Amino acid sequence: MIDLTRRQAIKLGMAGAGVAAFTSPASALVKIVVSGGDFEPLPIGIPTFSSADPQLAAEITSIIVADLKRSGLFAPIAESAMPLKQGDVNASPEFGAWRNAKADALVMGSVNQVGGQIRADVRLWDVIDGAQVFGESFAADRKTIRRVAHIVADAIYQKLTGEAGYFDTRIVYVAESGPKANRVKRLAIMDQDGANVQYLTRGDSIVLTPRYSPQGNLLSYMNFAGDVPQIYLLDLNTGRQQRVADFGKMTLSPRFSPDGQNLAFSVTSGANTNIYMMNLQARKPAALTSGAAIDTGPSFSPDGARIAFESDRGGSQQIYVMSAGGGGAQRISFGEGRYSTPVWSPKGDLIAFTKQNEGQFHIGTMKPDGSGERILSSSYLMEGPTWAPNGRVIMFFKDPGGDSGPQLYTIDIWGRNELRIPTETFASDPTWSPLLS
Repeated sequence: MIDLTRRQAIKLGMAGAGVAAFTSPASALVKIVVSGGDFEPLPIGIPTFSSADPQLAAEITSIIVADLKRSGLFAPIAESAMPLKQGDVNASPEFGAWRNAKADALVMGSVNQVGGQIRADVRLWDVIDGAQVFGESFAADRKTIRRVAHIVADAIYQKLTGEAGYFDTRIVYVAESGPKANRVKRLAIMDQDGANVQYLTRGDSIVLTPRYSPQGNLLSYMNFAGDVPQIYLLDLNTGRQQRVADFGKMTLSPRFSPDGQNLAFSVTSGANTNIYMMNLQARKPAALTSGAAIDTGPSFSPDGARIAFESDRGGSQQIYVMSAGGGGAQRISFGEGRYSTPVWSPKGDLIAFTKQNEGQFHIGTMKPDGSGERILSSSYLMEGPTWAPNGRVIMFFKDPGGDSGPQLYTIDIWGRNELRIPTETFASDPTWSPLLS
């Protein structure tokens, strides 16, 4: 185990999760442990994988290194400080040399094309104990080279933190282009690191608030085509779009239930907005709230039993939680300012939100009972939190104002490691997919 007096460990507050391995000695206990205080990222050596195709190996290795570094939990050893520039997955490491390089963990691998696939053979080593943590093979279609690297990075992340990774995922967002007063807004999809951008809609109508289904095959979103904005569904496999229902009134803020069978959303009638839920097969909406208030932004708890939403029923915009069947809503936000866009964590332990107070916007989290409020980031304008599938990272968009436009950012649940995610255009309203693998 890592000597905690020499290098602070990182604890994500979870038990270790197993990864299938060729050999996995019980003594190989390198762990990253983060408890919320300051910590030092785990030093890890990742020499370039061996391969008959050096360019392929360099690309795969660089993506793995970038994924782990971007998480903020790992500190990859610089190539100039590594005792070995290329790894041999079948060789036993010179642990003394890697200890001198200050590495606590080591990844050795090879990557080659096998038929129509890219195959990576990887071994993860505990440098301190001189023991193998796991050995595995990973593969993906030749057309999706980057996925192999993301899958490998997820396996390393999972073994060293005890939780699932989030690198083999995609982001759908609203791509904004053109002059600020007349922006074209299209749905776009990309890898979680900003690569492989594709556009899903043409931009002939404004689109807002895309939301992934739990299975990752559908998107719900708000479409301003026609006289009244309506909620649409987009099948990501076929590209087929369809309007959810014709209410003759504005529908907004859609969100899928955890089983993907139902859609919660809001319907505006005059000065009032209420939350409805509709089974996607029966298509018969039922009201969950009623009265003279604006109730919107519904988000299900992971077990589907409760819904968090925003409402001005008490005189100011606040977050409430109610049964998924409606009724019995309880206010949970009591800090200074206005609260909006509640989003339940996939783990169920936190609710992310947007807060406006004293001319600033803030992204924060609180427990489902409203306790433990923590502000993660603040800016002139920031909104739209969405969770990574492991519940440890949040993505949102931030607009500095002026002639600029919104950009996507990520931050961890401790308020550290805020990073901008590169996009071809301005970007807003992100939604994070489930793990692809």
